[in-house]
Amino acid sequence: MNVSDIIERFLLDTLGDEITVNFNRNELAQYFSVAPSQINYVLSTRFTPERGYIIESRRGGGGFITLMRVSENAEDVLMRYIDETLSHGIEYGKACQIIERLVRDGIYSETEGALVKAAISDKALLAPTIAKGKLRGSILKNILLETAKMHNSDCGDDGDQ
Repeated sequence: MNVSDIIERFLLDTLGDEITVNFNRNELAQYFSVAPSQINYVLSTRFTPERGYIIESRRGGGGFITLMRVSENAEDVLMRYIDETLSHGIEYGKACQIIERLVRDGIYSETEGALVKAAISDKALLAPTIAKGKLRGSILKNILLETAKMHNSDCGDDGDQ
């Protein structure tokens, strides 16, 4: 386990079931004996909107940071990813973060998530490197649209037929 994993685990444990946690970046860096930039790295790569988090940093005020867990319903999450993230293509790592969030939120099973990741991997996309992001975005967008349709039909089905 590397230091980034340890810092991530610490922040997740500190957050627990709460929606927000406040901390001082410099104090956290000192606690883990790392540079403050290491804390920034963990925040920017492990606590992204795709993973369901928002970071607020207060300038001045001693470097305090607020880490917030975003609570959205499944349909809102799907539509946000369809509208914002996938419009111009997407890198594989960011696409994986989206899929991992959907697995964590129970929208996909572990198996379904793994299958989607396989379908949008660089190995599966037989296209020039420059076009892979756009192709991946298009595939993922269609998968998410189908997921949203299925989710809507599940929610709208009250058993009275």
